[in-house]
Amino acid sequence: MYYYPCCYSNQWMPPMSAQYYYANTSPMYYANNQHSMGRDYGGMPYVINIEEATKQNTTYRTAIWTGTYLQVTLMCIGVGEDIGLETHPKTDQFLRIEEGQGLALMGDDRNNLNFRRYVTDGEAIMIPAGKWHNLVNTGDCPLKLYSIYAPPEHPFGTVHPTKEIAMSSENTH
Repeated sequence: MYYYPCCYSNQWMPPMSAQYYYANTSPMYYANNQHSMGRDYGGMPYVINIEEATKQNTTYRTAIWTGTYLQVTLMCIGVGEDIGLETHPKTDQFLRIEEGQGLALMGDDRNNLNFRRYVTDGEAIMIPAGKWHNLVNTGDCPLKLYSIYAPPEHPFGTVHPTKEIAMSSENTH
């Protein structure tokens, strides 16, 4: 551990408090290190306030980090809309709700979604590979969430402003 030599502006401040402050000040607020919406930082070390980034996102889906074995996307589902019934045969998925409320549906068959849970901000949904699933926005505001795929599900740099664009894009790749 490196101890920063410094003069204390407050003579009553404990020395270790000042050292803790200097050692743990995050550079994420510096202008050259701020998050740029619509950019995929995959392959690089990256730190972000995921809750704030998720709440600020207005696109249906934006990949913010796509690595070799993991992908993080931000999503915004409109009022009364849904993600769309889907399955990922070889990909596990983690969803975390940051704002809004919805209904999570899952099952072994697209016609038998026997797992149903209402979810709200602060809750997480784990989706095993091969499970059919959907998430429906049941609230009166956009449903803001982030999704983690392992391995990645979408191409590097994916940005889908709307669900319609996402669906047409899914059919082409």
